Amino acid sequence: MALKITRASDPITVDRLNMVIYGPPGIAKTSLAFTAEAPLLLDFDNGSHRAANRKDVVRVTSWADITNIDAGDLEPFKTIVVDTAGRALDSLSVDIIKANPKHGRGGALTLQGFGELKSRFGAFLKLLNSFGKDVVLIAHMDEQRSGDDVIERLDVQGGSKGEIYKTADAMGRLIIENKHRWLLFSPTDAAFGKNPGQLDPLKVPHFEDADFEGFLGRVIQQTKDRLNEASLAQKEAAAEQEWFRDAISKINSVDQLNGLLGRVANAPKACKVMMRDKATAIGAHYDTSRNEFVLSSKEAA
Repeated sequence: MALKITRASDPITVDRLNMVIYGPPGIAKTSLAFTAEAPLLLDFDNGSHRAANRKDVVRVTSWADITNIDAGDLEPFKTIVVDTAGRALDSLSVDIIKANPKHGRGGALTLQGFGELKSRFGAFLKLLNSFGKDVVLIAHMDEQRSGDDVIERLDVQGGSKGEIYKTADAMGRLIIENKHRWLLFSPTDAAFGKNPGQLDPLKVPHFEDADFEGFLGRVIQQTKDRLNEASLAQKEAAAEQEWFRDAISKINSVDQLNGLLGRVANAPKACKVMMRDKATAIGAHYDTSRNEFVLSSKEAA
């Protein structure tokens, strides 16, 4: 089978997203998750009843409750919320030890058990992704100290924490500052984050505000749009570079080179480099006082 290569000029469309939202307890992470588009919440934390705007929920008492989840179950929904990722891993750990007692000791996972946890949780996320749904993982925040500094991390056990970091397309933390809640995606020295959409800090509306409904859905869509815009821009840039590469290969005079100045002004930097290299090859340079390429003295003579 031939290797399927996605060329630099081919756009990569983002139509589903994995997002992690984490923060301290009691900051209304679940209520925020319910503002995603057509959400279904897998309630491992048994706290959905406290949400200000509860939508459809699966109250998970054991991992067996979701073992047979399929596309038909999720057909009416567009976003699957796992609340919380830490409790989901706890539930999965119990299931792993029940299936194979050798993977546990004293109620805790052995090293082999943690390997199984990492593998099965990763497979579970891939299954949800395969249904074409956006996935939101809710996690509590764990504060760790490094000297006098407080470092914010996900409160998630074992190697699966790394899997969550890797599978997350976007990661934001929910904080309270000046009596307002903010959703921050950019990482800092003291906190993890992923901000592929280059979103500014987002002020989360109050529960009673009209624009609270659908808030996270808009954030997810904006992130997708930004990623798709970047992919399209990359395709256009690659096409422009290919055009310049072909046009410049046919140039053999300064006048022909100057004929491209109008187009290269708005072209990617790589096209400008091609122009400069071609000028050097034909013995010319750019004269800033005349705003055009001219033959160097030796060549002019």
